[in-house]
Amino acid sequence: MDSKTIIAETDKYYLPVFSRYKVAFTHGKGCYLYDAEGKPYLDFLGGIAVNALGYAHPVLVKALSEQAAKLTHCSNIFYTDIQAKAARLVSEVTGFDRIFFANSGAEANEGAMKLARKFGVSQDPCKYKIISAEESFHGRTFDTLAATGHEHYRVGYGPLPAGHEFVNYGDLKELEETMDDEVCAVLLEPIQGEGGVHPATKEYLQGVRALCDKYHALLIYDEVQCGVCRSGKWFAYMLYGVKPDVMTFAKGIGGGFPVGGFCVDEKYAHVFAPGDHGSTFGGNAIACAAVFATLSTLKSENMADKVVTRGKYFKARLQKLADKYPDKVKEVRGEGLLLGLDLKKKGSPIVAACLEKGLIVNCTADTVIRLVPPLIVTEKEIDEAVAVLDQALAHF
Repeated sequence: MDSKTIIAETDKYYLPVFSRYKVAFTHGKGCYLYDAEGKPYLDFLGGIAVNALGYAHPVLVKALSEQAAKLTHCSNIFYTDIQAKAARLVSEVTGFDRIFFANSGAEANEGAMKLARKFGVSQDPCKYKIISAEESFHGRTFDTLAATGHEHYRVGYGPLPAGHEFVNYGDLKELEETMDDEVCAVLLEPIQGEGGVHPATKEYLQGVRALCDKYHALLIYDEVQCGVCRSGKWFAYMLYGVKPDVMTFAKGIGGGFPVGGFCVDEKYAHVFAPGDHGSTFGGNAIACAAVFATLSTLKSENMADKVVTRGKYFKARLQKLADKYPDKVKEVRGEGLLLGLDLKKKGSPIVAACLEKGLIVNCTADTVIRLVPPLIVTEKEIDEAVAVLDQALAHF
């Protein structure tokens, strides 16, 4: 099908829940996507921080193909070899003892909050409140919406589940004033993604950790976007040296295949009893093959270290753009290959101009051009992207 036909068929049959650009892709290779007419696009969105190994990575393609020929799905009332391998490797790279596999980031966060509630009410029936941050994003299911600090996502879906409160991200004093014995968990992103690429400070997370300990509440990190080498560490909590009690993951961990989950240390491994939580498709054989292949490749290629190097290079190039256009760019921020170019007005025209020139980026929080390319991106590709951004800013 050509692009026009793909777009028409999709618009006819698919629910209109996405504001789509009129571009239809058929395949990808490395850091490039190709539309139905063969036009290449340099992808600095990466499926929104999903395609860690880019497109059609040979190790991932081989792993998925071989697993599909052996076993695609088996009920979780049985054991599978590939799930055992994947769980062991996730435990190793996360630094946690126990793993649960789901199918998405929202499911992962639902599971983490569910565990926190069970933990809380086992101490006191009134210990059920979950505190999260303004401008946070944790998913679009009912409870993850209730925990998401963007009011516009919640409009029209009330009443949402009760027991959620919000504080300003980074404001330790406000959190201290909000904490009490009814709080079972604090849920935070170590680096806010959807909220505009805002890294936490070490002092803030240390303070949150201390407050959670004081009130016997669980500290949950949502590392759906900032995890899996994206920050320059395997997981962003390692940047700060402040470990949570529960950590969620998704996006990059499957290299493009839908996988999510959460992890805990042994101390909290038995909060759930058999039957308290589960998933039909979570931890299926194909998903686990994707996890194992992706993480094995990132590990063998020392990808976290490479992300540090490429991230510093990219950030420096972006800072030169900010210096060149001080009337248009407010700030460059982020860690590793999770970077934001904060503009002084709405950034949607920059996104459109870049797309026209074959560069895929997106804008979040109205003014922040979010840049999350595949982790395999090269300095040459970074230079290409910066050149397009430069052209777009010149006419912004």
